[in-house]
Amino acid sequence: MPPLKRYVLRFFFSLKYITANIVDRNNGHIVASASSVEHDLKKTFECGRFCNAKAAVTVGEVLAMRLRVEGLEQGQGNGIYVDVNEEVEKKGFKNQTKVWAIVNALRNNGVKLVLNDDEDQDSQCSYRR
Repeated sequence: MPPLKRYVLRFFFSLKYITANIVDRNNGHIVASASSVEHDLKKTFECGRFCNAKAAVTVGEVLAMRLRVEGLEQGQGNGIYVDVNEEVEKKGFKNQTKVWAIVNALRNNGVKLVLNDDEDQDSQCSYRR
C-alpha cells in the first residue's frame, strides 16, 4: 500500500507574484504558506513586471523556515509530496524554472520532499541536508 500523501506542495504564479502552499489533504487546509506579495518579502527583491527565480528561491526559503517553526519539515514522517511534472504542466513551461527554484530551496533547507515523476511512480527522491 503506498504511503498517504497527506501534505502536498502547491504553487500559484501570476505576472507579479509567486505563492507556495503546503496543503493538508486530510482537511483541505493550508498549513504553511509563503508569497512574494508579503510586504517583508516584496521589499527584499525587485520583480519588476515579472517575478524571477531569485524571488522563487526566497519564497522557498521562507516556506522552509515556516515549516520548521510548525514542526512539519519532515511532513509527519512521510514527507511533503510534489509532482513537479504536473505542476509545470498546469502552470506552463515558462514557470518551470520557478517551480524547480522553490523545490530546490526547500530541499536545501532540510525539508523532506518526495518527488513524483510520471515516468516512474515508484521513484521517490528525498534529500536532507
